[in-house]
Amino acid sequence: MNQPPNEIGSDGIDYGPFGRPLFQEAEALGLSKVGVIDVGSNSVRLVIFDGAARSPAYFYNEKVMAGLGSGLGETGRLNPEGKVRALSAIRRFAALADSLGISPLTAVATAAMRDAEDGPAFREEIERETGVNIFVIDGAEEARLSAQGVLLGWPGSYGLVCDIGGSSMELADLHDGEVGRRLTSALGPLKLKGIHGGRKQLEAHVAETMADLFERMGRPTGQRLFLVGGSWRAIARIDMDRRDYPLHVLHEYRMTARDVDRTAAYVAKSDLQELRGRCNISDARMSLIPLAAPVLAELVRVFEPKDITVSSYGIREGMLYEQMPDQLRKRDPLIEAARFAEAKDARTPGFGRTLYDFVMPLFADADWQKKRIIKAACLLHDVSWRAHPDYRAEITFDNATRANLGGLKHAERIYLGLALLHRYSSKREGTVYEPLFALLTPGEQAEAAVLGRAMRFGAMLWMKADEAPGRLAWDDQARVLSLHLTEHARPLYGEVAASRFEALAKALDAEPRVTIGT
Repeated sequence: MNQPPNEIGSDGIDYGPFGRPLFQEAEALGLSKVGVIDVGSNSVRLVIFDGAARSPAYFYNEKVMAGLGSGLGETGRLNPEGKVRALSAIRRFAALADSLGISPLTAVATAAMRDAEDGPAFREEIERETGVNIFVIDGAEEARLSAQGVLLGWPGSYGLVCDIGGSSMELADLHDGEVGRRLTSALGPLKLKGIHGGRKQLEAHVAETMADLFERMGRPTGQRLFLVGGSWRAIARIDMDRRDYPLHVLHEYRMTARDVDRTAAYVAKSDLQELRGRCNISDARMSLIPLAAPVLAELVRVFEPKDITVSSYGIREGMLYEQMPDQLRKRDPLIEAARFAEAKDARTPGFGRTLYDFVMPLFADADWQKKRIIKAACLLHDVSWRAHPDYRAEITFDNATRANLGGLKHAERIYLGLALLHRYSSKREGTVYEPLFALLTPGEQAEAAVLGRAMRFGAMLWMKADEAPGRLAWDDQARVLSLHLTEHARPLYGEVAASRFEALAKALDAEPRVTIGT
């Protein structure tokens, strides 16, 4: 993401690089519940988005593995059983939308429906039977919507988006947050099932098609590669299993070219049923992995990406992004989601901004990317107060690391979670999450602990959301941590508050000094 400019609100407040909250305004509230249906070659899915519009929560998410595109390459027609299952699913989805008052649903269909000779007739049948009007989109539009889904999670992104479905694979170029060139191909695993001649013929077909895509995309190399689609996510899950990776969150999971090659070999030599059960992958999806893995290996070999990132956001999120006003699109999804959580769940909404200003002297050298994580921590520092005190620290860590949040690398998730854990606890050893801490350097772990202790102490001086009880000053050279309290805040600096200030100073290896009223 690119660094956003500072924004001065109509209230005269400098909201810094994060901008003023937008989720409560009419244009964002209009997106508070949006239902979309994605009719793919392999699955039919309904997603209802809810929450902070810029970083929505999944209010409802249901998938049916209908397999509409199964056998399409041989027959030219949609799978008959798949049609029955898809129609039943869409009928159910329409009824759910009606009961929730969010009709009409936005619905799109992709490769199977657009390629099948009976696709138009089935589209008419769906509309007649369910009232759902499905837009059958071409490959270029599918690529555009998938790329917009990536932009939902990473505003201002650049790189190459690759979306694999059952019957097609799309590529789209991202530059400065805009979708550029888009291409489609028949490299979906359901289509590849129809390739005769064994493994060698399959690999030759994939290589020839990929070389053509590379030329038509303008020979881009050295870009970030965003992977979208169920088969890519399943391969990432298998890669996690192979590496014994501790954080089982697919969004923003990173792989290297060597990882892709090793995982392709791992799939080839594994018992697929045993691997399927261990990685919690459906039978229908697992049957496609041996076909999808060589496509990914060839994609990485030809395009030579600088890094590979898995995106859980794709065409459905792109459909939501399509409905957003431009000013909402440019917002940081992490900050907007954290603000929404604070407004909904914190005891004193708005105090997170005051707390952020209070702790920032400890992080004077932080770049804007670190500042946004600190900002999010301060906004989220009190949203789990209803949890039982014995489990509050672990719950805050779990919420931060496993939530559906965009714009967060895995290490940043752990940093955020660890800071929030230390908001409630002085210890991190001995928890079930301890293996995850290895994703941070020792210095990052110590810094997150300082942030947590600073928030814990700042919350002790709690007065009003918009009233700062004092300020911190940090002299790194002299190793002195100074606290300047207002006279009004003097009664708040009791025994427990003093103990927590001393604990913060100890974490910094600093001498604590306190002045009041001067």
